[in-house]
Amino acid sequence: MENALQFFLDSTEGAPIIAGIKNDEWLEACKHTSCDIVYILYGDICNIAEIVDEVKAAGKMAVVHVDLITGLSTRDISVDFIKKYTQADGIISTKPFLIKRANELGLFTVQRFFMIDAITYANIKKHVKENNPDVVEIMPAGLTKMIRYVLEQVDKPLVASGLVLDREDVMGALKAGAIAVSTTNMEVWKLNE
Repeated sequence: MENALQFFLDSTEGAPIIAGIKNDEWLEACKHTSCDIVYILYGDICNIAEIVDEVKAAGKMAVVHVDLITGLSTRDISVDFIKKYTQADGIISTKPFLIKRANELGLFTVQRFFMIDAITYANIKKHVKENNPDVVEIMPAGLTKMIRYVLEQVDKPLVASGLVLDREDVMGALKAGAIAVSTTNMEVWKLNE
């Protein structure tokens, strides 16, 4: 994908739900949704290229959560593997150095933060400045006040995810300033339609 960030921004403007898939059944289901972006949250080094190929064949942007792929380590070489052996458009990671490496390789990057305490919040600005992800993602999505606070600290598009139960969660996150909501809740995927 030539300009993955622009595609991401354009897609989330029209369809702000990102399908998060965690098994082959959900892979099949995501192909028939209006979600243009798919977060791949499962797989291993033997099948990740095929999973990505299926997502791409469905005409969707494929973003691999590199931390969740069985057989990959938490080292730069894992990002090199994704770049060399798959057609993934980008990666998601909680690991700042993996985001940095993916940027060096020209992959689209989503840096995920689990909002568990004030220390995490305090470190977001530093990590974003050092690693320059294309998009920042915070979990859980229901922390609308945190979405506003984070947006005051970083000049990046923000995705909310985690514990997305219904339309109300989606609307709350979007009203707080998130550009999209990523979810593994297949019922919520239908809200793009």
